[in-house]
Amino acid sequence: MKRIAREEIFKVNPYVPGKPIEEVQRELGLKEVIKLASNESPLPPSPKAINAIIKAAQELNRYPDGSCYYLRQKLARKLGVKENQLVFANGSDELIVLAIRTFAYPGDEIIVARPTFLIYEIAATIHGAKVVAVPMKNFRYDLKAMKAKITPKTKIIYIANPDNPTGSYVNKKEVGEFLKGLSRDVMVYFDEAYYELVDKKDYPQTLPLLKQRKNLIIARTFSKAYSLAGLRIGYGIATEETIDCLNRVREPFNVNSLAQVAALASLDDSLHLVRLRKILREGKEYLIKNFNQMGIEFVPSATNFILVKLNQDGTVITSRLLRQGVIVRNMIGWGLKNCMRVTIGTMSENKKFINALRRIL
Repeated sequence: MKRIAREEIFKVNPYVPGKPIEEVQRELGLKEVIKLASNESPLPPSPKAINAIIKAAQELNRYPDGSCYYLRQKLARKLGVKENQLVFANGSDELIVLAIRTFAYPGDEIIVARPTFLIYEIAATIHGAKVVAVPMKNFRYDLKAMKAKITPKTKIIYIANPDNPTGSYVNKKEVGEFLKGLSRDVMVYFDEAYYELVDKKDYPQTLPLLKQRKNLIIARTFSKAYSLAGLRIGYGIATEETIDCLNRVREPFNVNSLAQVAALASLDDSLHLVRLRKILREGKEYLIKNFNQMGIEFVPSATNFILVKLNQDGTVITSRLLRQGVIVRNMIGWGLKNCMRVTIGTMSENKKFINALRRIL
């Protein structure tokens, strides 16, 4: 089959997701396993979302609403944008692919940071685009260096804000300087998957920028703050013209019925986000306190995970944690050999992780 398949796919290292709890239980014969590897919410979905799912499950013999009509109406009101400025996707990951399909020819250049969310580079490579990777500076996006790499062949610049896996963010001033004088022929993609979890005063608000610039896509998701990772639903915000283009390459029925009703109901439960923020704030404080006590370095994070810098091979540490029933993310796939990423969980999960880590170190 290798002779038939496209050459580009063999340049890609397939994305390896964090191990699910059930798999670790089967492989290692463990009864109690916690997962702090995939930046998921420690809270289950809103009860309103669960009730909506139960009700909608009785009509799964029908195809979903391809336009996400009711969700589009409510979300547009919440964000203060027009309904035609929204596109919905099977997780915000799908929007990354849709942007490349829409705006890049094979051979065009896509600028990304390194390390950052791996799907940018994977999707661009599969499409046949040239990936221009700009190293981070102290685990932060170097927007000046990325801007300097723009050429007439540049089509898209991906900016994860906050970034995954580092947890760092670029501030309002940095974004303003980056966009100043930037060619209108280059699409800038702000990946704001963790938007609702950021509490930094200088974090940029990108929605108002759409009134001044037509070359922006802002991507967000219901996976993190709304606890709907298992249903895969994200959305993009852009100008009406850009959304029209993205919809032309979007697959029909790409957002399932249960995801739509759950997201719609979740928007009515503001208390869920308040509870989640409290859990994450307290959990982050606990982890940082213990990292400092153990003399462990880490990258300051604006979101629900922390990148930990180790003085030994991260694969060894993550494997030993796994044998103790704690799933965290090995960073070897990002080229960070001596690092691991840990998601902030419930306090009992955080304590189990710290206790296991202390035993190992």
